[in-house]
Order: sequence, then structure tokens, then C-alpha cells
Amino acid sequence: MGTLYLVATPIGNLEDITLRALRVLRECELVATEDTRTTGRLLAHFNIEKPLISHHAHSKPAQLKQILATLEAGDVALVSDAGTPLLSDPGYELVQAAVERGAPVISIPGPSALTAALPLSALPTDRFMYLGFLPRPAADRRRALAEVASVQATLVFFEAPHRLRAALADAVDSLGGQRRCAVCRELTKLHEEVWRGTLADALFEWRERQPRGEFTIVVEGAPAPAPWDEDRVRSALADLLTKGISRSEAARRVARQSGWAKSDVYAAWPRGAG
Repeated sequence: MGTLYLVATPIGNLEDITLRALRVLRECELVATEDTRTTGRLLAHFNIEKPLISHHAHSKPAQLKQILATLEAGDVALVSDAGTPLLSDPGYELVQAAVERGAPVISIPGPSALTAALPLSALPTDRFMYLGFLPRPAADRRRALAEVASVQATLVFFEAPHRLRAALADAVDSLGGQRRCAVCRELTKLHEEVWRGTLADALFEWRERQPRGEFTIVVEGAPAPAPWDEDRVRSALADLLTKGISRSEAARRVARQSGWAKSDVYAAWPRGAG
């Protein structure tokens, strides 16, 4: 049984490919790729000659079988058009099938628009949520943004140039125009640009400019809720008691909502309450 290698390839600048990636591409038996023309140019640049087979979202079952048959006897490298395979790119079914057959799967880390944009954004990177490409239909896109509106982690998503304005408009409506963001364009390429400001300012900026290139958008997470003070805890307890909630249940609910310890909630119990 061979090994399936997930090989990250440059997202723009060809100098970003790793020595390990080049070695694996030279030594494997087959390269499965999203677009054989794009990968063919990459391999030719580094003087690598390898059989190529297309593997994308609309691949036929026969192509997957051919890849797995090659994997039975030798190593296969999976690449996407650019960046790290499976991050908003095809490959999940192949990896799943390889694992089910007991084939080793090894990641060859390298370029990714996700990890390139996050540090450039000047936003917190300790916690983030990756959204991939937002849905194309407007209603689905707004629903997806509304679902993450309360997430306190930094948000990251990709967008095509012809949908950028609509995506920013929906982000303003769903997340709020005052959130900080970074609009990263053409990362690692000749015309790389990182625009920083608020979502509202970004919408204004890109309505005035023609969006060109590939975009990665990084958006500030939702603000942490204000901590509860004693007056708010007492008010919440009193409200629950007037609704007939038991003392124990009221304390439990307020403790969960406020982040206070249950013993501290009891200590703040309204005077004269039951």
C-alpha cells in the first residue's frame, strides 16, 4: 500500500513551494489535481514529469477508482490549483477512501491563503473560525453570516471578485458595520494588497473600486458580553421568582447566564425574596 500525500502548492509566488513538496512530487507515482493544466505548468517550472489525473468536485467515480488503484502499489500526491488541499478545495472523498483502505495519509504543509491572511489582518489570531467561500445565493449567504454573528472568534472567508461587494454589504447588515476587518487581495502575488478598516468603510472602498483578483476577508469577532454586576444578578433573580421559578432553579439559570458561581448568586439573593 502506498501513501497519499496532501501537498500544499504556492498560492501565487512559486518560491513558496517547499523542498519537501518538490521531493514528494518527484518521487510519487501519480499526481491527482484539481486542474491538470495548472498543475502541469507548476511541474514544468520545476522540471518534474509525472502522470496527472484530474480530481475535482465533478470527477466521475472511475477517476477515484483509478487513483485508489495506483495507491495500492505506490504513492500518490494530491494537490489543488493553489494552496493546501481540502481547504475549500476537493479531496475529502479521496482522503476518506484512503483512510478506509488503511493507506497512510501525510500532509506536506505549505502555502495557504487562510494562514497568510490571518497574521496580516492585525486582528486576534488566537481563536478564529474559517468559513471557506460564502454561499452564492444571497439569502443563503446572509443566513450563514447571521449564524456566526455572535461568535467571538475572528472570522475568515474567501470571496470571488464579482461577489465581493454583495458579500461585504451582507456582512455589514449581519455583523455590523463597525467591526474591524482586513480585505486581503492577491496574496503573495505581484499586486498583493491588504486593506484594513471597518466593514462599513470596506464596503464604501470596494464600491468605489473595481474588485480584481482573489480575496480573503478577515473580520473581527463579536465583542464579549459585558460582565454582570450584582444589580443585574439580583434583577434577574427577582424576575424569575415573580414567574414562579423555584429558588434553586432560578439560581442555576442566573449562574449559567451570568458566568457567576452558583454560591455567589445565592450570596446576592434579593432581600425578602423566597
